[in-house]
Amino acid sequence: MTNTPEFSILAERLGVGYGRQIVVDNIEFTTSPGALVVLIGTNGSGKSTLLKTLAGMITPVSGRVTVLGSEPGKSPRRVAYLPQHPVSSHTLPLRARDVVAMGRFAHLGLFGRESAIDREILQSSLERTGAIEFADKPLRDLSGGQQQRTHLAQVLTRRAEILLLDEPTAGLDITGRQATAKIIAQERGHGVTVVLATHELSEAKDADLVILLAQRVVAVGTPDAALRDEYLRECFGFTQPH
Repeated sequence: MTNTPEFSILAERLGVGYGRQIVVDNIEFTTSPGALVVLIGTNGSGKSTLLKTLAGMITPVSGRVTVLGSEPGKSPRRVAYLPQHPVSSHTLPLRARDVVAMGRFAHLGLFGRESAIDREILQSSLERTGAIEFADKPLRDLSGGQQQRTHLAQVLTRRAEILLLDEPTAGLDITGRQATAKIIAQERGHGVTVVLATHELSEAKDADLVILLAQRVVAVGTPDAALRDEYLRECFGFTQPH
């Protein structure tokens, strides 16, 4: 990977929100290549807002944030974002394979021709997510879990240096969740930084950094430090079973 700064993501006194309306304020953290950052909180806690800010989809309200040394959104080929509810037109007869292939558009350009390498990346992404099983079926005929695996495969075709994943295991069974965890581990092994939003505490066990959100930063630290009972009560109203 080229031109990667010391920190893949750097946030200082970052406030995220919409317009001038802050959803979460005073976010501070740094990540290095290969790190896993897990954002945990209920719906509306600010997880998706932070991911959208890192993806360059919305402008920071306050503070400073850099992604790969630049403003968010300045490196579209190097950052891949999986939204919580991916938008795909169900009125078009797109196959799962077609949707996954769209992930290469940032590299090919509008009129770029697909190469053997592009086809190899497409095939690999379909196989890694298990989407190869239904690759030639129309997206509109797939179950929610199958669509989720399709969209994750599309993100993988980007071959990005940072993955921003919003609830990637939503709608997946235990096998799908395990496959996703394996993919994340593999990507980290290649030096990819992963920022994962979830409300599942189990998905934070291998994290380098956990950020617990409840329309404010409740805790930041290792899983053991951030997922303490008193912090979980603030966010969820319950504690971890012992």
